[in-house]
This record gives sequence, C-alpha cells and structure tokens, in this order.
Amino acid sequence: MPQNPIYLDHAATTPLLPEALLAMQDGWRMWANPSSPHAAGRAARAALESARARLKAALGWQGEVIFTSGASEALALGIGRAKCGQVLVSAVEHDAALRAAGDAQRLDVGADGLVILNSTKMHLDDTKRPLAVVQQVNSETGVVQNITEISEAVHAAEGVLLCDAAQGAGKLDIPAEADMAVLSAHKFGGPVGVGALLVRDYALLGPTGGQERGYRGGTESLPLVLGMVAALDAGNAWLENASVMREALTAQLIENGAEIVAGEALRIPTIAAYRMPGKSSAAQLIRFDGAGIAVSAGSACSSGSLKASHVLTAMGYAHPGEVIRVSIGRETTEAEIARFVAVWKEIRG
Repeated sequence: MPQNPIYLDHAATTPLLPEALLAMQDGWRMWANPSSPHAAGRAARAALESARARLKAALGWQGEVIFTSGASEALALGIGRAKCGQVLVSAVEHDAALRAAGDAQRLDVGADGLVILNSTKMHLDDTKRPLAVVQQVNSETGVVQNITEISEAVHAAEGVLLCDAAQGAGKLDIPAEADMAVLSAHKFGGPVGVGALLVRDYALLGPTGGQERGYRGGTESLPLVLGMVAALDAGNAWLENASVMREALTAQLIENGAEIVAGEALRIPTIAAYRMPGKSSAAQLIRFDGAGIAVSAGSACSSGSLKASHVLTAMGYAHPGEVIRVSIGRETTEAEIARFVAVWKEIRG
C-alpha cells in the first residue's frame, strides 16, 4: 500500500471538515435534552433553533426544516407521510428512495439519464394529487436533472415534488421549485448520522408525533446538527477547482480509451463515471485499491456477486459492468488526479 492513499470516493462520503468537528465539540458540551423545560434544556433548544435558522439561510430555504438521521430517513418520511395519493419515482433514484417508494410508478429516463418529461406528464394523475420523487444529482453519473421543467409538469397536475438533494446540497443551490428536499451532512463535510427533510409547508405531511414539531420522533442530536450547519457554512468555493480537475481528468482518460457515461449531459463537477472497455468494474476496483486509490463502481456488490447498476440499466447503457465512478472532493489535488491517470494507464494496458 502506498504511503499516501488517494481518496476519490467523495460521493459515498466525505472527510469531516475541521469546522464541523469544532462545532460538534461545542455541541457535546451542551448535553441537555432540547425538549426539557429547565434552563439547561432551554439553552440547548435555543442552540438547536439557531442552527435551524442558519441552515435555512445557508441553503436559501424559505420553508420548514425537520432534522433527521440522514437522507434515507428523510426520504422515508417525505414519501411515507406526504398527503398524496399517487407516488412516482424516477428509475435512477437512490436505492433509499426506491425502497421507500415501494411499487410506485417508475419514471423513464433517456440515455443521458434525464427524466423523459412527456413520460412524466403521461403518468401524472391530478385526481390523486401525485407525489413525484426526483433527485437533483445522480450519485453514480453526476447527471443534474432539469428540476425546473419537471416541477412545471408536477405542479400543473397540482402535485408535490420531492427532490433528493443529497449529492447537490452544499455544492449546488437547493431547487427553489421543490416542495420538499432531503440532504445528508456527510455528503458535504459534515458528520455521519444527521440530515434533514426540507418541507415547504408542514401541511404537506401527516404528523407522526414526537419531536421536530411532531413530525419526527427521537431526541435531536444537537452536536451532529451543529456539525452539519458548520459544514454548510464552510461554503463551496472549491468547486471551481474541482471542475477544472474533472475536465482535465476526462480529457486524459479519453486519450487512453475511456468512455464517459452521460458525457453530453449537464453534470455536477465532482462526479464522473468512466468505462474502461474490456476491463470489469470489479477488476478495476481491485487494481486501484492495490495502488492505494479509493474509487467505486457503477454497479453494486450483492451477496458476493456483481449486479448491474439499476441506474446504468435504466439508461440503457450497454456496458454497466465496465464502469467505475470517480468523485472529487475539496481535498483532491492535481497530483492525485495525475496518479489516478497513471494507474488507469497501467490497468488499461
């Protein structure tokens, strides 16, 4: 194993930012339950509500915020408690959204990974107040959905749009057209185990009882919330550099036989999926890991066998078993990208 491992799997999780760690340390010292009526509890509640206001300001969100344990719980809450009769979910959503949606209607996507709008309109039923669940950014390909156009179709049917913003939050603006959105702190430098469901109006959801205005049970974790907000406050100025590195990486890999998945679509600067013709994803991961480089595959391991990615399959991609994902973070350097390209060349042969 090389002395300096290279981490290019930021779409899976990101290193904890120092600002987040410091904020969490302050939070651990505020040990009281925010729901308690005594002075210590009131102080914790004040800190929690201040963090809620800061999160809304950082995201430019005008609605309400329900703190959760992450995006998966937020999706389950938003989908499961929405006051809607019909649920539709894009075929390339994260597994957490697909699980929460169950047997809901799947919205087709094209070869570029974008939801086919005439398909969306075809299945919307304004007699059942539809709930459409569409991600902002795909975690495997980096494709950015056209949320504005999708929202127009959904709202024309008097429906509700839930946007999975887990990969976009902290990097891109939360879509202003969304009625609900979810985020997870560990995707943008915050701690694991905390996220949020943003909701335009509590009236969109059926209450469940407990904390968070009665919409989510469980004592709020003030330290994790403070860490999440501090990570958001750190900003995203580094994205410009990430974009430059991603474009340089793509150009070099194309020169060395790579195929770019959804290369013509609008994609977030931090994520790209590359095919190495003739080399399986599993073989590539083993070789890169042996060289001290952490990346992931465009397909998921299940019970020890390689299963085709549902995202690439929904896109009609012909070679899902030869794709890997490279995801860049604020700590990524040009030297690390150069090392990745060198190892790619070795594997490609």
